[in-house]
Amino acid sequence: MKNLRLLRESQKLSQTKLAEQFDLAQSQIQSYEIGAYEPDINAMIEMADFFGTSVDYLIGRTDIKRSIEMVAECALTKTEQGLVERFRRLTSNKRKSLFMFFDTLDGHNNDNNS
Repeated sequence: MKNLRLLRESQKLSQTKLAEQFDLAQSQIQSYEIGAYEPDINAMIEMADFFGTSVDYLIGRTDIKRSIEMVAECALTKTEQGLVERFRRLTSNKRKSLFMFFDTLDGHNNDNNS
């Protein structure tokens, strides 16, 4: 886990203290930090949550340290969720047709002839 050591050190935690936090042996933390061993996904999620970051940052897939906020599906009504699901199943050409239909409904003209 590429960034585990950086995160641990930024919190001024020893390997031993971090291991105690997760009920692990210090040698496991050391193995994670040097890349000799990878924890399971649940352990990675727990560590990412502990440090307030994402698993992607923890394993080095992104340089964005802060945790990514989840978009709440509940922010959409059931009808809106259904429309999004149906839209995602459309082919590219059908999506273009749908946008042309929307433009007609709301009076927009995207070919700049208005």
